[in-house]
Amino acid sequence: MSHHSTHTRRSVVKAVGATAAAGLFTGAAGAVDTANGGLDVVKSPTGNTLHDVESTAAGAFAVGGGGVVLERTAVGWRKLLDGGPTGNGNNLYGADVTDDGERLWFVGASGAIGEYDVEAGVLNDRSAPMDVTNNFNDVSVTGEAGEANVYVAGDSGKVYHSDENGETGSWDYTTPGSGAAINAIDFFDDRSGHVVDGNTTVFYTRDGATWDRLGIADANHNFYGVDSDGFDDVWVSGAGGTVYHWNGSEWARSDTGDATLRDVEVGDGGAGATVGGGGKYYATGGSEWTVRSTPTGQNLKAVLRGDTTVAVGAGGTVLEG
Repeated sequence: MSHHSTHTRRSVVKAVGATAAAGLFTGAAGAVDTANGGLDVVKSPTGNTLHDVESTAAGAFAVGGGGVVLERTAVGWRKLLDGGPTGNGNNLYGADVTDDGERLWFVGASGAIGEYDVEAGVLNDRSAPMDVTNNFNDVSVTGEAGEANVYVAGDSGKVYHSDENGETGSWDYTTPGSGAAINAIDFFDDRSGHVVDGNTTVFYTRDGATWDRLGIADANHNFYGVDSDGFDDVWVSGAGGTVYHWNGSEWARSDTGDATLRDVEVGDGGAGATVGGGGKYYATGGSEWTVRSTPTGQNLKAVLRGDTTVAVGAGGTVLEG
């Protein structure tokens, strides 16, 4: 890996081409069999593991191994970027979008942080805040493009945050728990959200800087996904096929099987989805979780709900339905 000065790392701006993506889930991206509410494989331009998928004002984007960034266009998925924000090929593990859908943020190995303008096609490299080059597992952003609050989940157990759009000198950090890796982070308001760590613990913050423990008592599996929709509406997915829901007063646990569930997303009204190992995909309409069909045995890493559901995972797998 080549070394860059802090100034060079901060100031580089790469024009990677304006996206020609159509609106999310419009046009043809391959034949999709939606029988039984399941997902089907669509063509992917990469064999690298895809770790996250997000919806923007310009369509859906996925990020993954080797710093690959994919976008969904009217004619299918295409590779937008190789090598990540630094060009060094660091794996990208998490992504999120500003409230207006105009900026896609992604984070990954060796301190990689990128901010991509989906309308202008411009990538800003914001890697190694505070000269930190640890692995970053996930990111959550709130606010508008150019004025975002950015929260990054560190493998070292720290949450790095900037309230000035990730600009140099605007970063600080806190350690919510014991120093175990922060596996996932999600904010539902500018300074309010939740994290899950590698010590089977959920934490919450009301100010974006100080964290308190929320649970989960007697949990016997690690947690990998969190969907923070309010202080009284939090979803957590983890190993052993477990999904937990916090309603403001207690945790309710659902058991779907034995697959490790890497991501969970639940919307208004309780409709949601969770994905995990062995191509497992479960959906809920607000009560029980039910298994839905997929034609793959690849481990799924992330799910995006919309008019069409998208799941991504190992081997460059992209499913839609």
